[in-house]
Amino acid sequence: MSDQDTAPPATETAPIADLIFVRIPYVVTGALLCGAIAINFANVVARYFFFEALYWAEEVLIYMVLWGVILAAATITYQGLHIRMDLFATMLRSPIKEIVGALTALLMICASVYVVIQSYHVIGLFWRSGEVSISAGVPLTIPHIAVPIGFGLMAVAVVVRLRSYITGRFE
Repeated sequence: MSDQDTAPPATETAPIADLIFVRIPYVVTGALLCGAIAINFANVVARYFFFEALYWAEEVLIYMVLWGVILAAATITYQGLHIRMDLFATMLRSPIKEIVGALTALLMICASVYVVIQSYHVIGLFWRSGEVSISAGVPLTIPHIAVPIGFGLMAVAVVVRLRSYITGRFE
């Protein structure tokens, strides 16, 4: 038996990319989830034991979920685990399969960049107006900046994993 037979398969991703697109978002998303559970528990205790609800809790929970979902979406894009309409793409043969994969990657990058640009305009409006949320008084730039950050990460993730998107193989 040779060393090649016992060596683990080489992965296409770099450790730094895994850190940026998988490990850090997992930690941040986990921390957001734990924080949301703590806020929700505190709200239940305050409501049923002290007859005073934390009026800002639901609004902050929504913002935390928004950030968690956006970060998880970037991770899912990097790993190639998102929902795809690939019923016919799996039946395609080379080189058509690779062309469809490249077009899919290009479309994902273009759509993500478009969302980032549009979000930048909206965030600029919130920044200039100094608008805050109704209950918690959170500056609206904070929850809304999650959108361009998340979609920017998604675009970069597709570029980093371009070979995987073209070949359709995510190891």
